[in-house]
Amino acid sequence: MFTTRPELTGDFGMVASTHWLASAAGMSVLERGGNAFDAAVTAGFVLQVVEPHLNGPGGEVPILLWSEADDRATAVCGQGTAPASATIEHYTGLGLDLVPGTGLLAATVPSTFDAWLVTLERWGTWSLEDVLAPAIAYAEDGFPAIERVAGTIGIVERTFTEDWPTSAALWLPGGRVPAVGSRLRNPTLAATYRRLAEAARTAPGGREAGISAARDAWYQGFVAEAIAKFCAETEWRDSSGRVHGGLLTGEDIAGWAVTTEEPLGYDYGRYRVLKTGPWGQGPVFLQQLALLSGFDLEAAGHLSADYIHIVTEVAKLAFADREAWYGDPDHTDVPIEALLGDEYNAARRALVGAEASLDLRPGSPAGRGPVLPSTAFGSLAPVGDGVGEPTVRADGRVNGDTCHLDVADRYGNLVSATPSGGWLQSSPVIPDLGFCLGTRAQMFWLEPDLPASLRPGSRPRTTLSPSLALRDGKPWMAFGTPGGDQQDQWSLTFFLSVVHGGLGLQEAIDAPMFHSTHFPNSFYPRGSQPGNLVAEDRLDPEVIAELRRRGHDVDVQGPWTLGRLSAVARDTGDPGFLRAAANPRGSQGYAVGR
Repeated sequence: MFTTRPELTGDFGMVASTHWLASAAGMSVLERGGNAFDAAVTAGFVLQVVEPHLNGPGGEVPILLWSEADDRATAVCGQGTAPASATIEHYTGLGLDLVPGTGLLAATVPSTFDAWLVTLERWGTWSLEDVLAPAIAYAEDGFPAIERVAGTIGIVERTFTEDWPTSAALWLPGGRVPAVGSRLRNPTLAATYRRLAEAARTAPGGREAGISAARDAWYQGFVAEAIAKFCAETEWRDSSGRVHGGLLTGEDIAGWAVTTEEPLGYDYGRYRVLKTGPWGQGPVFLQQLALLSGFDLEAAGHLSADYIHIVTEVAKLAFADREAWYGDPDHTDVPIEALLGDEYNAARRALVGAEASLDLRPGSPAGRGPVLPSTAFGSLAPVGDGVGEPTVRADGRVNGDTCHLDVADRYGNLVSATPSGGWLQSSPVIPDLGFCLGTRAQMFWLEPDLPASLRPGSRPRTTLSPSLALRDGKPWMAFGTPGGDQQDQWSLTFFLSVVHGGLGLQEAIDAPMFHSTHFPNSFYPRGSQPGNLVAEDRLDPEVIAELRRRGHDVDVQGPWTLGRLSAVARDTGDPGFLRAAANPRGSQGYAVGR
């Protein structure tokens, strides 16, 4: 089968990500003796600089990793919490029925820095100064403005010039939208990271003590102070059309620290897939596997009408449960064991019929009745939301997307991470720091007593969803994609293409992609498109016609528009090679290795 690029094969190390500079930076760490965790942290910080429209230091990053030394997987829960004063009553008192999709009101505690540093401290070997060096160099000396960066800045230019002058000062050099291929710089961010690296370098007590000192400088020192001051003393127009200040305080930031936990897992034949807990949407991947375990996808035929129909209808059922049941398990009771149970999924599987369902049908695990937001279904989202790279919608409303990276090293370690949030278009730049805050609080509902309702100190149900898989009990693959609600559809389709379609990593990434927008969108303004099925036009026209006959509202997109997957894998038997592949869509993702 023709592929857009080769599947990389070797035995030294592999790095794949959504930007070639991050992949190259990570590989350079492996070449100089670092392990997969050192490489992932280095690549993660580079992504913050070179893909500023997709992630930033003010955002978040869930990480799944396999440590060969520990002989186990760990989830690093890099999702910050809502401020202590972020109550439903505060927002509704401002006349809001949804958390705005931009601006300071949507900020949660920035969590990506602590997540990366805990990963470095516990599993890495390098110093913070060394892993930050490539990001500092790109921020200070400049990086190429890819088409999507320039395009995003162009669409929000008016917002910057009229409402967010601190962002205009950084992203409109010389008062103009940067040209594609021009050199962009962020010297203020470089200075911020130099200061943090210096705090680590000068701290007494060695590498770990230095990393701890840098964490303190961020969460209890100058970074937290600048964020708290900016939130308290400034107000900015957001997507509500009104001007608001922020709620984050120094106490909110100092009181938060990243946690780690055992990932959730589901056994699917010879495979075991690992995901985050229900504070993210990760378990919806596992629910889809539990439902699909009763279907014969190989008999249906890869990417046939039967195959796509079954996968799509299963996604509708699993994502309906996401709406009804998922939330921060520290604040709501999520019946995850029942949701993944055989009896429950056998009953749910029977709901998949010959025709496309147009209803949102959450289940009743353990006999508990589902509760949905009153506006959760039927409020139409504009066509195209979430398709491809939804950084800015066609009508100019600002949205955001995500990055992804995967690493495998010669020692047997694997990392899958999905950085996001703090997009340049999400919130005004904090001028003392060179970055803006994230907007993940838009995923809370402003209705009480729902699993994903806004609660002070709780985590929003993030869409960020890295993946690890074991094969025959041995660590096998790290993979994932940007894409909001589509992450656990595109990643699932990739996984099924490898497992049931018999495709290699690059073949599975290159294969025609599809997804449903049937269920409520996680991003402001939270609309849905009942029955909608988005598909690349490389699918067989007869397949598309048959899907329409079955009642699917098929929205045919361009040939290379859906999914931005990357993956690394290690053979679990002969010949014992490492492998890697990355997405050709957007001419941006890249895999490197040897």
